[in-house]
Amino acid sequence: MSYFSELAFQYIDGEWRTGSGSWDIVDFNPYNGEKLASITVATVQEIDLAYRAAERAQPEWGGTNPYTRRLVFERALRIIEDREKELTEAIIAECGGTHVKAGFELHLAKEFLREAIQLALRPEGRILPSPVDGKENRLYRLPVGVVGVISPFNFPFLLSIKSVAPALALGNSVVLKPHQNTPICGGGLVAKVFEDAGLPAGLLNVVVTDIAEIGDALIEHPVPKVISFTGSDKVGRHVATVAASHFKRSILELGGNSALVVLDDADVDYAVNAAVFSRFVHQGQVCMAANRVLVDRRIEREFTEKFVAKVESLKVGDPSDLTTHIGPLINEGQAEAISSLVEQAVAEGATALVRGRTEGTLVAPSVLTGVAEDAAILSQEIFGPVVLLIPFDGDEDAIRLANATEYGLSGAVHTGDIERGVSFAKRVRTGMIHVNDSTVHDEPIVPFGGEGNSGLGRLNGDSFVEDFTTTKWISVQYGRSQFPF
Repeated sequence: MSYFSELAFQYIDGEWRTGSGSWDIVDFNPYNGEKLASITVATVQEIDLAYRAAERAQPEWGGTNPYTRRLVFERALRIIEDREKELTEAIIAECGGTHVKAGFELHLAKEFLREAIQLALRPEGRILPSPVDGKENRLYRLPVGVVGVISPFNFPFLLSIKSVAPALALGNSVVLKPHQNTPICGGGLVAKVFEDAGLPAGLLNVVVTDIAEIGDALIEHPVPKVISFTGSDKVGRHVATVAASHFKRSILELGGNSALVVLDDADVDYAVNAAVFSRFVHQGQVCMAANRVLVDRRIEREFTEKFVAKVESLKVGDPSDLTTHIGPLINEGQAEAISSLVEQAVAEGATALVRGRTEGTLVAPSVLTGVAEDAAILSQEIFGPVVLLIPFDGDEDAIRLANATEYGLSGAVHTGDIERGVSFAKRVRTGMIHVNDSTVHDEPIVPFGGEGNSGLGRLNGDSFVEDFTTTKWISVQYGRSQFPF
């Protein structure tokens, strides 16, 4: 595929260039192991070049009429629409995403570009009163300057655009580091879309590299004022610590351990469909995925029978096949980790109602029940096609179990009584929760983020304005102030 040969470079100051590192990041198709691209890593030198280019380009862009800025995002949107077939193929090849996953990712990427068009016009100033006669207090909302973005491997195109587009729309410049497993979808393709949309050189720079090469240079560099990171809570904790030590703002969208709760009056068939989607979309490699499905004991038997039957009907295999539900995990290391997790849970006493086989990167679904409350698998994010079925006795017990985690990103509750569901949802410690739906949702104008180990801050809508701008107080004294000396 031409994208993987054309874009296997660093993108700095409007130029596609080879990194100066001594080794290459090799990009593989996770399903068949085909080599897609080989990219010589960026070094600390390229990190500096990228940030300095962004620093030079930002002032003029920040002063550009926002009506002019938004034209870039209108063109970028049309480019994605025109190239949707090629982009879908790239996502399937590099991410192992199915057609359903690729469609979901591109749909949301377009929605976030539509929001970026509006965001360009969103910042507003204020005039505040003063107790001092003749003084006018003006509050200006200005770009922060340069933003560093670190994106993950699971939805790389979407989650890069999700931070890059709003930051640019609000007058900033960006240095983007995609995950090393998805350097093209998460980096090169994003740069290509904006380059072809007419974004001036230097405003978006992409560095493909690894911490083994650059250490913390991307975060510690003096130029960026904000770091937007999406990934694991372990790495997010480190990013936050380093950023704070350099007085930088960090926005962290981290992992989850979401619960989908099925109350005793739920529509069982509908709840089964929602739960299967919530757990197994993109092989479970989704931060919002339902690790735990909590079911009222009064309907446990019916739900479990139907849930297991639905899971067993899922097709595992080639993600390019339109009939495939579950494709490969991102690499064999991740597949082995998920297999070991299931083996450990069974050894600790869990029962496997469905025990999926692992063949290379393909991991078939597993459904576990009888998991002890102190089992290790209950306390962590499961980034793969494994689900835990947990019975409960009444709403209070369900709330206790749902909250028995250090994470708090997403969730769902199913019930025949909407207000009962809303009351229940208010008591679950999570940033987002959905009544009678799946746990996997993202909408451009609704605040997105979690509690606890699931991150800091929020993205989307007005939250983008808070994230990527700063306020400046300028006072004007009409007449003369009186000074004590």
